[in-house]
Amino acid sequence: MIAYIREQGAKISREGQRLIVSTPDMKRTLFVEQLEQLLLFGNVQLTPPALLFLLREDVDTVFLRADGRYMGRLSGREPANVFLRKRQFVLMDDQAFCLKVGRRIVQAKLANQATVMARIRRARGKPQAGEAATALRELARKADALDDLDALRGLEGSGAALYFKHLPLAFTEDWGFTRRVRRPPTDPVNAVLSLLYTLLINRCCAAVRIAGLDPYPAALHRPTYGRQCLPLDLVEEFRAMLADTLTIALFNLRVLGRNDFEAPAPEPQEELLTADPAEQAALQEPLGAMTPQCSVPDVSALAGEQTEETPGGHVPGRSPVLLRHDAFKRVLTIFARKMETEFHHPAADRQMTYNDALVFQARQYRRLVEGEADAYLPLMLR
Repeated sequence: MIAYIREQGAKISREGQRLIVSTPDMKRTLFVEQLEQLLLFGNVQLTPPALLFLLREDVDTVFLRADGRYMGRLSGREPANVFLRKRQFVLMDDQAFCLKVGRRIVQAKLANQATVMARIRRARGKPQAGEAATALRELARKADALDDLDALRGLEGSGAALYFKHLPLAFTEDWGFTRRVRRPPTDPVNAVLSLLYTLLINRCCAAVRIAGLDPYPAALHRPTYGRQCLPLDLVEEFRAMLADTLTIALFNLRVLGRNDFEAPAPEPQEELLTADPAEQAALQEPLGAMTPQCSVPDVSALAGEQTEETPGGHVPGRSPVLLRHDAFKRVLTIFARKMETEFHHPAADRQMTYNDALVFQARQYRRLVEGEADAYLPLMLR
């Protein structure tokens, strides 16, 4: 279970083998044996016994600002396999290995972005999106001829610029989204993208820890002081298929509306979530419901940041557009349910959730590092 604690002023204390989340108006129990990851947003207090308990039980505990920006994490035991970690650092300097893995990651990312563009072309009748899909596939083919990591990273950047230039075509309304702006987000779409990317990267961090890998050395992302690069490698193939398509669905299915955003944010208010068919539809709609008159399917049929760097990735002196408190909770809830959605994983040839898929991909990378696999097989959006 992944728990999201968003209530400002909440206190987390220990009672026996349980954690108690309490505010003047609410009390919630967390059973640590069921807890995979704990995300704390803003002003949430951990008592010393609770903190030590989380460390002892090795629960990945993530601290974020109230707006979802990553601050840090409380991690317990480091990966114990020193020989595996040593091998990771050796391979980080192996140009051939990094090119082999990085090329597959970039090609999968470009291919998944192309698939999103192709679906926009079909669902929204936008020929420009079809042209973008063709161009993205051509970039993916060019990756085969590159023998330099910087050139490969440049190719990825060109693809990102092309993709985000055309992504506004997916939306049935004008939300002021014209490009990817990372910090601060200057429109509702960028606000949701930034939040979902942060959540997804944190799930990748947890997957890397579960696989017993060191999070710092990676193949594609250039090593930077203090930056965990392996989760950033892992997340690339999942951005378009999970975060981007879910963002499109949240807006086009009107799960989020204009009143769900503000700049700047007022004091958060607590509201109870209600079951909404549109929220259910956003979970299962892979195309983001790109048609203007989309229908909400029968809910009974449902199965069980460091972000993109593009031109204009930072806009100084601008007030951020933020999700209101209740909408923020709504997005967290829908994202968590999305990650528990099952699908057929081609490489594993079995059903699994997206959370499980992240761990599967991390373990696949480990097999590659250990020499038990010949190639990294990224997950491709169909």
